[in-house]
Amino acid sequence: MKFHLLRTALFCLMAMTLFTACDEEDDDPTAELKTQVVSTYADIVLAGYEDSHEKAEALQAAINALVSNPSAVTLQAAKDAWLAAREPYGQTEAFRFAGGPIDDTDGPEGALNAWPLDESYVDYVSGNDAAGIINDPVTHPTITAEYLTTLNEVGGETNISIGYHAIEFLLWGQDQSTSGPGARPYTDYVVGGTAANQARRGQYLQACAELLVEHLHELVHEWEEGGSFRSSFTGMSSDAALTNILTGIGTLSKSELAGERIFTALDNQDQEDEHSCFSDNTHRDIVTNAKGIYNVIHGTYVRTDGTTVSGTSLLDLLNEENASLSDELTALSEVAISKAEAIPNPFDQAIQNETTGGSGPVMQTVNALREQGDKIAEAAAALGLTISTELPE
Repeated sequence: MKFHLLRTALFCLMAMTLFTACDEEDDDPTAELKTQVVSTYADIVLAGYEDSHEKAEALQAAINALVSNPSAVTLQAAKDAWLAAREPYGQTEAFRFAGGPIDDTDGPEGALNAWPLDESYVDYVSGNDAAGIINDPVTHPTITAEYLTTLNEVGGETNISIGYHAIEFLLWGQDQSTSGPGARPYTDYVVGGTAANQARRGQYLQACAELLVEHLHELVHEWEEGGSFRSSFTGMSSDAALTNILTGIGTLSKSELAGERIFTALDNQDQEDEHSCFSDNTHRDIVTNAKGIYNVIHGTYVRTDGTTVSGTSLLDLLNEENASLSDELTALSEVAISKAEAIPNPFDQAIQNETTGGSGPVMQTVNALREQGDKIAEAAAALGLTISTELPE
């Protein structure tokens, strides 16, 4: 009799547990979709960093060729490799502000893409041939990757010693042209050629390339299957992961890209405020950043080899909650890309031809990105999530 009662009690308990679990699943019928969106995002992040790492390795090889055999041909090849490396990396900016390893307290963002850069902190500038770390062997006798890392942002946030833009400056030099980029001569790397400390300049450039490859490899390792961050990211609740994802693209769209990277330069009318000022590649920075946001929204990424990584998207999830809002976000993501692509090149001349109160192509892009950021926040709310699109302090 006691056994029968115990068995009955256990049966009831199991039934209640099953009922509760089913009830919880019924409370969120999109639970599986959410899990798929998070998985798609992780796959896209990994692919983006893998492509960036691969292109950084190609850049490193081109830089080594330039330093070992300086010529107009090897300098141009290194420039081409830098421009190619920026294409996938620009799209990974959509993974910032999302609590990922790129922005950790010990994350590599400041060593990869920090800007604006004070040229005189690194090398000679117009009117000062002795400027920079390169031209001060007394204070900086040995140039290594490790040593340059210790100098990054020392004494001020524009004292950038490493990263994409330090390499950019060392390849192009200052941009003093109204119609094109900087024009550093390859003889700056020829011993006995133009400028002083040619060998140290080559060592500096190679050290920066070494660090670029190293930091991007770290990010690949964090996001690959079994990687420490990917495991924690996919292991958190779907709502928490989605909040991070939406915060990242919303903040990039409205505050970082529309605000810091475009509006500030337009408002100040200052070439020094543009992202890639030495190479005149800022227009591509803007397009690839906008493309990165588009990738996350649409759950798809076209890799540098032409293959596509795709899966369940934020739009698929949003469509289940609010189809019209999904359509609106789809349309805005298309507009943001088209407006960004319409910005004339070079960007430093485009901002001279309009104002923040006007309706030129630069300001149209700002407005489109701001509207997209607001719509991303609206989409988050429709999913029962709360995000901020403001830059963290």
